[in-house]
Amino acid sequence: QVQLVESGGGLVQTGDSLRLSCTASGRTFSTYTMGWFRRAPGKDQDFVAAIVFSPGNTYYEDSVKGRFTMSRDDAKNTVYLQMDNLKPEDAAVYYCAADVGPYYSSSYWNTDGYDYWGQGTQVTVSS
Repeated sequence: QVQLVESGGGLVQTGDSLRLSCTASGRTFSTYTMGWFRRAPGKDQDFVAAIVFSPGNTYYEDSVKGRFTMSRDDAKNTVYLQMDNLKPEDAAVYYCAADVGPYYSSSYWNTDGYDYWGQGTQVTVSS
């Protein structure tokens, strides 16, 4: 069982920045594929970013490319989502997710590929 705990959400203005964190339990965190998703009111849970275990590539949804940066610190069992130049359309509950393998999903953008989810953290962006 892996527990994921997100933090860092809040209320910001358009153009501001936030850094979300997600800390995982488990002794093999470095082998997890990690993803960030978000759900806005009345909408589906959408892919935001992922770091795929082996070869360690990072992927982003098109609307956040150049504004969001996902990173991981395996020594701290933590992934981060640095969000810059936030827009009102970025407002959502943000969730981190883990694919712990050993048979990793090739569809990192798909919620079905993840085994564990955090409880979510709210991001609100005022215009």
